[in-house]
Amino acid sequence: MTQAISAGPGSLSPHRVVILGGGFGGLYAAKELGNRRVQVTLVDKRNFHLFQPLLYQVATGGLSPGEIASPLRTVLKRFENITVLQGEAVDLDVKERKLILADGDVPYDSLIIATGASHHYFGREHWEDVAPGLKTIEDALEMRRRILRAFEAAERETDPARRQTLLTFVIVGAGPTGVELAGALAELAHFSLRHEYRHIDPSQSSIILLEGMERVLPSYAPDLSAEAEAALARLGVVVRTNTMVTDMEEDVLTLRRGDQVEQLAAGTVLWAAGMKASAMGQVLAQRAGAELDKMGRVIVEPDLTVPGHPEILVAGDLANLSGRDGQPLPGVAPVAMQQGLYTARLILRRVQGRSSLPFRYRNRGSLAVIGRHAAVADLGFVRFGGFLAWLAWIFVHIMYLVGFENRILVFSKWAYDYFTHNRGARLITEENWRPQLSRLMQP
Repeated sequence: MTQAISAGPGSLSPHRVVILGGGFGGLYAAKELGNRRVQVTLVDKRNFHLFQPLLYQVATGGLSPGEIASPLRTVLKRFENITVLQGEAVDLDVKERKLILADGDVPYDSLIIATGASHHYFGREHWEDVAPGLKTIEDALEMRRRILRAFEAAERETDPARRQTLLTFVIVGAGPTGVELAGALAELAHFSLRHEYRHIDPSQSSIILLEGMERVLPSYAPDLSAEAEAALARLGVVVRTNTMVTDMEEDVLTLRRGDQVEQLAAGTVLWAAGMKASAMGQVLAQRAGAELDKMGRVIVEPDLTVPGHPEILVAGDLANLSGRDGQPLPGVAPVAMQQGLYTARLILRRVQGRSSLPFRYRNRGSLAVIGRHAAVADLGFVRFGGFLAWLAWIFVHIMYLVGFENRILVFSKWAYDYFTHNRGARLITEENWRPQLSRLMQP
């Protein structure tokens, strides 16, 4: 049982709650605390909440960024006790209970940290230049740019070997993100781009999915992994399991499978192989003595607090808390949502002088989509795949999108794309467009 805590130094009435991070954990905590007798400040370096599970559709031209993102001020405007601040947290004053921002500080009585995670290259950070990960809108736009530029370059390439390299796409990591990305990329090449080029056939692209373990979707049941692999094969995706990437340079990957080493030429490499916790984990280790795991996640108490600091709670991908099976809870949206709700309710009970039970994750199932009419679902009491799983995936993702407008937009877009095979958000954007335009305009 957790105990009620007193407000920190210089506390005000009502209780001051600071939430760092506007992802699933932070947003769900904020909404639960909305219009309650607490003073809430939500801090995020971005001004929007991002629905990360659909980022791969932005990367493959199926959706636009604005369709999976919602301004935090809009989402929370009906809660008069919540203030939204756009700012970057750089440090923490545990003694004075202040969150230190790059341009100021925010005092708190209770602090919820839900800053999520980024992609992990396992000590080979320079690989990011070759193989971008997928955690932010910028990541998705960079992936989209590289994918579409590959087709454009292939259209102009006259050397057959170089053209085939440009039309070879490799996804590293066959977890849910990698599987969904591979399926969407295959549909883009085989259907959406068909008949749009004159010198290449996009359906002849090679899409290769690499996985270091013995099967795709290793966190799912073996029968669902087999069904997902079969669905990928029907889309033309080549799945290579028990295969590790040992080196990576522009257009060339070095792979190892057992004792065999080979080099693979690929024009586009996309990373979906791992994640590491945000830098706030290191801040908590230095300032609050928190223990971190090898991924940088904070090992928390059963009530999601930092040991020795009950006023600091950690939710989402940054928290390491074991589930009933003894393994750390996965870094997925449902875990972050439930932990966000729990931290908010815990603080409210503390303010009321009431104790709380430890956090318990209620696993309502896992879903992964492979492509048109193809998905796998594990609901605990039943496992299934195919068309019904695909419908379930659509329903769940529409339901959890933040904002009614986004739900309508995404549903309408999916319905249109279903009948037309169109992916209308296929725009190639360049970060340095202005200097290029200036050169073109020179006399």
